[in-house]
Amino acid sequence: MTTSLPTTDFGIAIPFVKHLGFVLTVFEGGVSEVTYAPQHEHLNSYSVTHGGALMTLLDVTMAMAARSGLKDMGVVTIEMKTSFMQPSRGHLTAKGSLMHRTATLAFTEATVFDAHGKPCAHATGTFKYIRRLPTGPKTAHPLNAPEKPLDQ
Repeated sequence: MTTSLPTTDFGIAIPFVKHLGFVLTVFEGGVSEVTYAPQHEHLNSYSVTHGGALMTLLDVTMAMAARSGLKDMGVVTIEMKTSFMQPSRGHLTAKGSLMHRTATLAFTEATVFDAHGKPCAHATGTFKYIRRLPTGPKTAHPLNAPEKPLDQ
């Protein structure tokens, strides 16, 4: 994946990430950074960013840190632990890093900061590296599953 930053292209179509409006600003050398401007529909009943949106931001940021050294590989989340430190308001920036990797696993962490640079949430995560499956000479299955109606 050749990446010109900042970008909303995370190397694979992820409709929920597109809906949230995440922007990838750093993607190299085991480090990633993703920015996020929560919209009204992303807030909880206390008018702060919903924890589910924050966990998605942390998950994507850690996944991108894991992928930054192996850009042709995909990753899937195996485990994630999140701590919420303070309410998340306004424009947010998540910074992730790859702490350690093996041939098949990545161990990562990420922190979400508010517009004043204060940490709001932190997570650690384990990701499994996955290859695209070959389908024939010089072709591979995309990481996205084929589209079909949910009722089938």
